[in-house]
Amino acid sequence: MTAPILEIYGDLLTRSKKLVVLSSAIGILHWDMETKMPERGLEQRSEQLAVLDVIAHQELVDLEVAKMLDAIEAHKDLGSLDQAKRRNVHLFRKAYDESARLPESLVADLSRQSALTVAAWKKAKGAQDFNLYRSELARMIELRAQAADIMMQVKGTRTPYDALLDSYEPGMTADRVTEVFDGMRRGLKKVLDKIEGSGFEPDVSITERRVPIDAQRRISDLAMEFVGYGPEGGRLDETEHPFSTGYYDDVRITTHYFEDRYTSSLFSVLHEAGHALYEQNQPPAWKYQPIGAAASYGIHESQSRFVENIVGRSPEFLRYMLPRLCSVTNGALEGVGLEQFVAAVNLVEPSRIRIEADEVTYGMHVIIRFEIERDLFSGRIGVDELPQVWNQKYKDYLGVDVRHDSEGVMQDTHWASGYFGYFPSYALGNIYGGMFLDKMEQTLPDWKRGVEAGDFAPVKNWLVENVHRRGNLYDPADLVKTVTGKDLDIGPFLKYLDAKFSAIYGY
Repeated sequence: MTAPILEIYGDLLTRSKKLVVLSSAIGILHWDMETKMPERGLEQRSEQLAVLDVIAHQELVDLEVAKMLDAIEAHKDLGSLDQAKRRNVHLFRKAYDESARLPESLVADLSRQSALTVAAWKKAKGAQDFNLYRSELARMIELRAQAADIMMQVKGTRTPYDALLDSYEPGMTADRVTEVFDGMRRGLKKVLDKIEGSGFEPDVSITERRVPIDAQRRISDLAMEFVGYGPEGGRLDETEHPFSTGYYDDVRITTHYFEDRYTSSLFSVLHEAGHALYEQNQPPAWKYQPIGAAASYGIHESQSRFVENIVGRSPEFLRYMLPRLCSVTNGALEGVGLEQFVAAVNLVEPSRIRIEADEVTYGMHVIIRFEIERDLFSGRIGVDELPQVWNQKYKDYLGVDVRHDSEGVMQDTHWASGYFGYFPSYALGNIYGGMFLDKMEQTLPDWKRGVEAGDFAPVKNWLVENVHRRGNLYDPADLVKTVTGKDLDIGPFLKYLDAKFSAIYGY
C-alpha cells in the first residue's frame, strides 16, 4: 500500500533539514577560517571541511532520497501539492540528480583543495607573486573542470561552463550572458563618455583622509544601525576580502579597514549587510526547506548592491550620514561639504580593483572576469596565460595598466575558492536591482525623503515583501518577471545611472 503523499513529503523535509544544518555548520567553519583561525590550523581545517562535505554529499545522494522523490513524483496525489511543496520537490530532485553523479572522492578533493588554494592565494597576494599560487590554482581548475564535465551531462547544458553558471544563476547560459553584457557594455560606455566629457573632477582627497580604525568601526556601527542589521542575529568581523555567510538567525558579515580609505569599509559593510538582510528575512515557515533560500546569487547581489549603491551612495543617505561621520572621526572630516562628499564617493573613474570600482565602470570588471572564465573552460586560454590575458583586457576595456598581479589576476578570492561561474551574478545583480528600483518607485515615490531622514524601513519592507519573502519559490528570471512584470532588461539600470550621474557631473 502506498503511503500518503504528505507523509513521504514530510520525510523528505526531515532530510532537507539535516542537509541545511550541515551546510550552515560548514559555512561557519569557513567564516572562522577567514576571521579567527590560527594559521597553523589550515591543514586540519581542510580535513574537517572535506569530511563534512562528504557527509553532506552522502546524505543528499542516499538511495532513500531517490526512493522518496520517485514515490512523490509517481504518486496519484501529486497534483494535490501546492506551489511551495512542488517547488521543494523540484529543487530537491535537481540537487539530488546533480550531486548523485559526482564521485565522493571528487567532492572531498574539491573541498580540501579550496582551503589549500585560498591559503596559497593569501600568501601569493601578499608577496605579489602569482607563481606561489599558480600550481594550486591549476589543481582547483582541473577539479572544477572535472565536476563541470559531469554536471553538463546532468543539467543538459551545451558547455561545461554553462553547467557552472547554472549553479549560481539557474537557467542562465554563456550565450545569454554575452548578449546581455554586450548591451550593458555599450550602455555603460555612453554614460562614461558623458561623464568624461563633462569636465567635472570630484575632489577625491576627501575620501583619502586618514581615519583611525577605531573610528571606522564606529562608522560601521552607524551603517548597520541604519539598515537594521543588529547583534541579535549577526556580527561584524574583519578579514582580507569582505564576505557574508549564515542562515536565518545567524548571519555574519565581514569588512576590511584601510586608514586612508575610510569609505571602503563603510560601503563594504552596507554591501554585506544587504546580503545579510536577504538571508535573515527569508520566510520563517520555510526554514530548513529548499525554498527557504535565495533565488540565485544574482538576486543576492541585487540586494547587496541595492543597499550599497542605490541607497548608500544616494545624496539623500549621504546627507543623513555626513554629520554623523564627522561626529565620530574627531575632526578628520572637518570642512567637508555635502556636494563635495556626494561627488567624491560617487567618483567615476576607470580603475584596477573591482570592489573599489564605481557604479558605472563596475560592470566592465565583471565582463573581463566572465570572458576569462568562459575562455578558460573552453580551452582557449591556460592557467599560465591568466596574468597576461587579465592585464591586456584591463588595458583594452578600462584603459588602465595593472602594476602587479596582486591588484590584477589575484585581487579576488573567488577562483581560489573554486567559484567559477559566480562573477556574472555581480553584474546581473546590478541589472536586477535597476528593475527592482523602477518598480519600487511606482509604489514608493518618496523613498529618498525617508532615507534622508534616516528611515530605511519603507525601502527595507518593500524589498522584504517583494524579494526576500519569495525565497527560492522561483528561478531568477521568473522572480524578476513576478516582481516587475518584465523580462530581464538593462534599460532601468542604465536610466538610473544616467539620471544620477547627470545630476552629479552636470552633463
